[in-house]
Amino acid sequence: MTIARYSLIAAAILAMTACGKQEPAATTEQASAVPASKVEAAPAADVIKIGHAAPLTGNIAHLGKDNENGVKMAIDEINEAGGVDIAGKKVKLELISEDDQADPKTATTVAQRFVDQKVSGIIGHLNSGTTIPASKIYSDAGIPQISPSATAVTYTAQGFKTAFRVMANDAQQGKVLGSYAVKLGAKKVAIIDDRTAYGQGLADEFEKAAKAAGAEVVRREFTTNQETDFNAILTTIKGSKPDLIFFGGMDAQGAPLKKQAKKLGINAKVMGGDGTQTPEFIKLAGADSEGMIASIPGVPTEQMPGGKEFAEKFKAKFGTEVQLYAPFCYDAVKVMVGAMQKAGSSDPAKYLPELAKTEYSGATGNISFDEKGDLKNGAVTVYTVKNGKWEVLEVVGGGKAEAK
Repeated sequence: MTIARYSLIAAAILAMTACGKQEPAATTEQASAVPASKVEAAPAADVIKIGHAAPLTGNIAHLGKDNENGVKMAIDEINEAGGVDIAGKKVKLELISEDDQADPKTATTVAQRFVDQKVSGIIGHLNSGTTIPASKIYSDAGIPQISPSATAVTYTAQGFKTAFRVMANDAQQGKVLGSYAVKLGAKKVAIIDDRTAYGQGLADEFEKAAKAAGAEVVRREFTTNQETDFNAILTTIKGSKPDLIFFGGMDAQGAPLKKQAKKLGINAKVMGGDGTQTPEFIKLAGADSEGMIASIPGVPTEQMPGGKEFAEKFKAKFGTEVQLYAPFCYDAVKVMVGAMQKAGSSDPAKYLPELAKTEYSGATGNISFDEKGDLKNGAVTVYTVKNGKWEVLEVVGGGKAEAK
């Protein structure tokens, strides 16, 4: 397969910009301290290379482009303000953006390419199924990685000191969704997942939480992240008469699943995670999107400290609405650059300790990391589709607990 590659470089001002493919075998290898010799990056370099990876082709390319644009907006702002102040010298950022095709094997190829190009840091990957295998390569090279969207617990559970994320994980999200399903009156639930690191991981967490809250799991089915015909699975599930169907996967599959459930006369509520909480889901499912329930780590854009301003600037710059993770990508860049400034160096070995100590107030909220690299006090928001729009049902965590 041809890997689409984007390298956006400018001399003065650079223009830049629940979830994966077949899940890889998770590594449990523990990372040791990062030797300074692993990655050579001069503190006073002429440019600082930042890598970004996401699916820029395929059925979730709209999400990959959304991520890339969030990164690009942050880098453009920094460069337009004169660049990054590294030990008294202004240095410009250079984006190297790669298409990992939401494929684990492609992701490792992309990761090695980033290492060979001596990037100073990685924003990505988008999918958990690509982030997890790539993270081993970045750890071995000593390159800090901040994922703005990979929510699988495994990512930060591997012990890699280079791995961080700026949103809540699936343990937090699954717990909220499972509890909320029972709160909605679901006594019997059916679960479908796409067998990816994200989809299966989130479904597992949902199942644990739903059972703990008193629900019975009447069916557990699985599909792939490329399938769009769910009639056989849904027909089987229909016979179990669930009150709610949970889908662990992305919007490109969640939308046809919702439409086919309606056509089969299934009256059960349908619920998903952040992979389905997108404008694209509503576009693909049309009128059948009504009543869909989904969550996303983080608070609603309008409740984010810089959410409204970010959304307005994003629309003005790219001519499109935010799909999902762009604000988190934007903050991830600012966090990484902030650590470089504090360290007075873009050398990964030198700024990594500062990154781990991050205390940053960004567009999405307050960002600091625990010992694993997970976001502390991450919030989760539950939505439903009403009159063709996503409407907030409840915000849990992150200092908030509000319901409508």
